[in-house]
Amino acid sequence: MRICVIGAGAIGGLLAAKLAHAGEDVSVIARGAHLAGIVENGLSLLEEGQEIVARVAASDRIAGVGEQDLIILGMKAHQVAAVVRDLPAIMGPQTAVLTAQNGIPWWYFLKHGGPHEGTRLESVDPGGVIADNLLIDRVIASVAYPAAEIVRPGVIRHIEGNRFSLAEIDGSKSERIRGVSRAFGKAGFKAPVVSDVRAEIWTKLWGNSSFNPISALTHATLEDICKFALTRALAADMMREAQAVGEALDVRFRISLEKRIAGAEAVGAHKTSMLQDIETGRAIEADALIGSVSELGRIVGVATPHIDAIYAVVKLLGETLVHAKGRLVVTPA
Repeated sequence: MRICVIGAGAIGGLLAAKLAHAGEDVSVIARGAHLAGIVENGLSLLEEGQEIVARVAASDRIAGVGEQDLIILGMKAHQVAAVVRDLPAIMGPQTAVLTAQNGIPWWYFLKHGGPHEGTRLESVDPGGVIADNLLIDRVIASVAYPAAEIVRPGVIRHIEGNRFSLAEIDGSKSERIRGVSRAFGKAGFKAPVVSDVRAEIWTKLWGNSSFNPISALTHATLEDICKFALTRALAADMMREAQAVGEALDVRFRISLEKRIAGAEAVGAHKTSMLQDIETGRAIEADALIGSVSELGRIVGVATPHIDAIYAVVKLLGETLVHAKGRLVVTPA
């Protein structure tokens, strides 16, 4: 299978390295020092004390990699709109596009079948740029559970987790989604084909929409947030609001709120992805992880005051750092 991973950062790089190592024909789109490292030394993956060096075609030009069977959008949600107009250059008649973003996806109400069918979410697709340039019939979904990080240009460390839930967004079990599942399985991932991907999205988002922004604002780890009574209570309040929104959209939460918080605490002294972005000066995923929940709350008539307040301040923090071209790190006095 010819696979192009656009955005070969932590999760995209993990996918690219393991799929290439398993024998797939993989190309990656990257930029800057990370691209230079891949071109010079290959894409390296540090995993369980071993190093895999995957020789992949690497470029900063999407059009240069040729026609693909599968395109994996490995970048963050706010970066998708910038690439969708370039995708037709590498798409053939049967090319599928797999979305691997955190948070509520831009396609949430497409092929949904509910009362909000076709509703566009401004928070994740401002102006409809993505929907207007990427045919929905090309799109397949994933929910990514692994944790990984870029340790230096061209080198990815796999921290934990190997599950990618895969789905057609209408819940069907097509041959193309089964084919992607087989390829992921061959690469060592658990890649079940699920029939209700939106429920899985909400289960992951349930924690991300609270722990990520609280972590970014306080510079605390998951363990710290859960053990400090005030932030544990704040996270719980935000999660109750998110659950009310999800349930208004007929999503069933399969575990209790306290069990979800306990799961986050058990991860230990882990910095969330949003905190890592704040510390390195990267743009944060405020809209997909938090703003989208506020927008969905307005659509279904569910108040989200705690989520709205935290979204406002973390959004401003992100904008401040972007304008200053800066980062924010707590260091010893």
